Amino acid sequence: MKTLRLPIAIQQAVIDRLRLDLAKANASLNANYPEPKISFRQRGTTAGTAYLSQWEMRLNAVLLAENGQPFIDEVVPHELAHLLVYRQFGRVSPHGPQWRWMMEEVLGVSACRTHRFDVASVQGKTFSYRCDCQIHQLTIRRHNRILRKESEYRCRQCGSLLKLNETD
Repeated sequence: MKTLRLPIAIQQAVIDRLRLDLAKANASLNANYPEPKISFRQRGTTAGTAYLSQWEMRLNAVLLAENGQPFIDEVVPHELAHLLVYRQFGRVSPHGPQWRWMMEEVLGVSACRTHRFDVASVQGKTFSYRCDCQIHQLTIRRHNRILRKESEYRCRQCGSLLKLNETD
């Protein structure tokens, strides 16, 4: 897999946004939380992940490069809010009331749970499966688990077992 090297200007824009939001949170919470570690190693279609106990956020370099400032404005505060909530409240529901409060009241950002970035460039191969009511696209990981008989998956709508769609 090819590693994307982010331009220094983009990395600096991420750090600047993080520092701005962290200063806002520290002032609002009367705290002195340190700057979390940032890495650009997130893979797949996930924009970012907060590693709570490591005080680290991992960002998807490909989605960051493709989406620039909208990514920075949405994902950096989102992941920082997870870290801050963990320090303030301990382990709570990931997108629960504490997280929404941190996003909206402390950081002043809309509390959106998921991103809407185009993920075509980072989406892996999928396999077509069918149930009684629709066609599902499963990742290669889930497909391989089914082939190894480690897992089976059911449709959330009709409850029937997913079967490989042989007509594709």
